[in-house]
Amino acid sequence: MGNDNHHGNGGAGASDEEWRRFQEDAAAGTGAAPREPSARARMVTERLRETQGQEPPGWRTGPARQGRRRPGRLGAAVAVVLIAGLALIAVRPELVIDRITGKADARQEAKNAAPLPAESVRPTAPPPAVDPDRPTLQEPFRGSPALQWADGAAGIEVPEATAVGGTSKQQVADALEKARQFLIASNLDPATLRGERPAAALAILDPRQPEVPQRVEQSLTEPTAENTPVLLFTRFDQAKVKPVGDVVKVRGSMRAEQGEPGELLVVTDYTFVHPMTDGGSNVQRTIVRRQITLSLLDPARWEATRGKLQLRKYVSEWSNVGCDSADGFLHPDFPRETPAGPTPTGPAVDPYDRSRDIQGEGCGTVTRS
Repeated sequence: MGNDNHHGNGGAGASDEEWRRFQEDAAAGTGAAPREPSARARMVTERLRETQGQEPPGWRTGPARQGRRRPGRLGAAVAVVLIAGLALIAVRPELVIDRITGKADARQEAKNAAPLPAESVRPTAPPPAVDPDRPTLQEPFRGSPALQWADGAAGIEVPEATAVGGTSKQQVADALEKARQFLIASNLDPATLRGERPAAALAILDPRQPEVPQRVEQSLTEPTAENTPVLLFTRFDQAKVKPVGDVVKVRGSMRAEQGEPGELLVVTDYTFVHPMTDGGSNVQRTIVRRQITLSLLDPARWEATRGKLQLRKYVSEWSNVGCDSADGFLHPDFPRETPAGPTPTGPAVDPYDRSRDIQGEGCGTVTRS
């Protein structure tokens, strides 16, 4: 029975308020200690722990301990965020730097910019300067004026045909379209780019033109530094480089004009930007500009094959490639490489400047890539 009284007397336990008063009285030298929980109270507390996974409020547990637990959880969450941020900086620091400097916004604006309208006449100045930015496998035209140029064959637009001299409108239209097909087959056809025989382009040319077909054929079978097929055809050594994606940026124009009597000239001027990789993460843009004049001759007045085009004039310029190549391929110079061949001695040239003519021969430097 005594035990029951002991349990009964201690069932309520000591409250927080009693402990506060006890501490105040103890400090003053008065008062008695609050009663500890009875066996019954301790049994209820233990049961709550087992069934609810928590301790009951009151006494020296509950709210005070929970108050200490919450800051711990908040601190852990902050630590995770900070660690993630540090990992981001370590793995891709340029993302943070670009965000701080505003370069990321400028880059996004460039990506969202509308394509340039077709080039109806030769420009009078080079493209405006853009924030230089290295190309990547995901964005091979980043930091290039060509970003707003047309994609592939869409950049080779045929102007509206009109009769020129003694050449009818229909004949002019046919000559313009064949000139377009020649440029596509020479600079955009995947087989040509892989270094295969440019059969589609050769089929457009007149086999009766003196000397030219033989010289072109020899350049393909026995290329030399002086007689190389890259004068007319864009070709890469696929054992060494690969295209980045399937987009080539193109900009230029063509026009039809009167040549000698019985001759129609198709004057073309186009720049092609080919992003290439060495198989790793390195990306280089090979920029090829070609000024080619093709001729449609009247067989009644000239030794020519009806419907075929002859080469009247062709000059080319290549940028970001080795200066000296005798194997019939263009060899991109990647940033990590020391440029092959002779040291450039020519003037510095903006390869995107279409306001100038291609002039001279030799090896120079570029002002942007």
